[in-house]
Amino acid sequence: MDRVTLVPVRRAPHRPIVPEPGPETRLDLCAAAIEGFPRLEVSGLELERNGPSYTADTLQAMRDAAPDEQLTLILGGDQALALRSWREPRRVLELAGLAVAERGEARRERVEETLAPLLDGRAIQFFEMPPIEISSTLIRRRIAAGREFRHLVPAGTAAAIDRLELYQDEAA
Repeated sequence: MDRVTLVPVRRAPHRPIVPEPGPETRLDLCAAAIEGFPRLEVSGLELERNGPSYTADTLQAMRDAAPDEQLTLILGGDQALALRSWREPRRVLELAGLAVAERGEARRERVEETLAPLLDGRAIQFFEMPPIEISSTLIRRRIAAGREFRHLVPAGTAAAIDRLELYQDEAA
C-alpha cells in the first residue's frame, strides 16, 4: 500500500466509546501516534458528518474524492467476522478490498467461510501481524490507576495524553 489512512469515528454505531474524550481529541491522538511515519495519515472525514459513523458512507466519500484510487479496508479477524452485521456490508466490499489480520479464534478459514456470501468471488488479502496483547481499555485503566503507560503507546500519543490529562479518572 502506498499509504494507510486512520479515520477516527465521530460516533461509533455499535457501542459507545467510554470514557469519551471527544472525536476531535481522538483525531489529535491519532495524529500524534503517526508522527514520523510518512506513509500514515489521519483523516477527519467522519468528524465532518453528523450522526453515527458508518464504514460504507466513509468509503463512498473516499471513493468520490479519489475515484482512481484502490481502497483497501484493513481489519482484524474479529472485526472481519462481524462485518456481516455492519450497515451495508456488501457495499463496503464493493467499495474496498479487504485486508485481514488473523486474531485469536478469527482464523483465515473461518473468516473466508463467514464472508463468502458477501464476497461474490472476491478474495480477501490476509496478512500476518504479531499478536500484541495491548488494548485501549488496558491503557486507559493503567492511566486511571496512575501506572506507567508510556511504553504502550507512541511517544507523541503519550505526550498528548499527559498534556490533555486524559483518562485520569479512576471511575473510567
